[in-house]
Amino acid sequence: MPTVEIRPVRSARDLREFIELPYRVHATSPRWVPPLRLERRMFLSRRLNAFFNHGEAQYFLARRDGRVVGRISAHVDHAYNAFHESAWGWFGFLELEDDGEVLSALLDAAEAWLREKDCDRMVGPADFSMNDESGILYEGYDIDPQIKQPWHPPYYFERCEQAEGLEKAMDLWMWNLEVSDRTKMLPVLFELADQVESKHGIRLRKMSRRSLRKDIDRFKDVYNSAWSRNWGFSPYDDKDLDQYAQELQLVFDKHWFMVTETAGGETVGVAITVPDVNQVLKQMNGRLLPLGWWKFLTKSRRITRVRVGFLGVKPEFQHTGVAAKMYVEHFDMAEVRPQKGGEMGWILETNKAMNRAMEAMGGTIVKRYRVYERVWGAASED
Repeated sequence: MPTVEIRPVRSARDLREFIELPYRVHATSPRWVPPLRLERRMFLSRRLNAFFNHGEAQYFLARRDGRVVGRISAHVDHAYNAFHESAWGWFGFLELEDDGEVLSALLDAAEAWLREKDCDRMVGPADFSMNDESGILYEGYDIDPQIKQPWHPPYYFERCEQAEGLEKAMDLWMWNLEVSDRTKMLPVLFELADQVESKHGIRLRKMSRRSLRKDIDRFKDVYNSAWSRNWGFSPYDDKDLDQYAQELQLVFDKHWFMVTETAGGETVGVAITVPDVNQVLKQMNGRLLPLGWWKFLTKSRRITRVRVGFLGVKPEFQHTGVAAKMYVEHFDMAEVRPQKGGEMGWILETNKAMNRAMEAMGGTIVKRYRVYERVWGAASED
């Protein structure tokens, strides 16, 4: 067979081929959800994506005999490295035909670029950060991915497991919760939730579309307190939050966006749960025209599931039952909204507290993803 050739994305045509590859690779899959092509183009734009205010990236295409057979990105998040005092590089946007030579060539190209940036390892896949699509699916192939979840055929995992120098870094778990079924919840959760306001003076309120950007600042306060010690934590700056707020406007539902705060107005906890718009996107085939825009505008009629993207409490308030209060509110909303269940996470396999909480609410793990690393230089000797 002709040799695999790796070249960086240089032209508008290259970028178009980079974006189009997964639509071809997954064309026959009943599970893969095509993202909007326009959204992908904007997300990859160095001018429009806030990641490029503190990071840099190079996209690569793999060709065999002139035909595109794979893609990958190599990127460095300087804000991440400054926060963690690390020299990590990342790879992401991984797509490929079932060919071990293609994956090996893509990984080598990404590594070479990251070595030139003085990185000591390569972690991924993560589409710029762990807050976006991350990991390789290895359990749950028969379940549709929810919003901001990747889906891969089984050979992706098989190829990554076989790839030279690529080792497991962390597994990510997705928990399914049927939040309309209270019988699966431990009674103590309701007791804790009932005491939050009377005993601790903490109340729960819903976010509004008008004040969403201000509440995202409150989310940042909780996120930096509750998640900063987690593996893979990526700090947000103001421009990241501006972009995040704009993205959330498209999926905003006041019933599922909530804040808990003290009588004095201090933010204690935040939950951002989004309706699973993938149920709509699956019918649009990546395009707004001719009727995709109408399906998206009428999405509330079609969506029956949610994804709990963030639910966290500041460490100093984690004994107050605030998390239980937000969990119970999710069950309350399931009684009055079309969405009767959904998925929680991802949650790190090492996060024992959150995984125990999911078990306490009758959750079951339905998807598992693996994040890999390839380490070199002085870091490999530690």
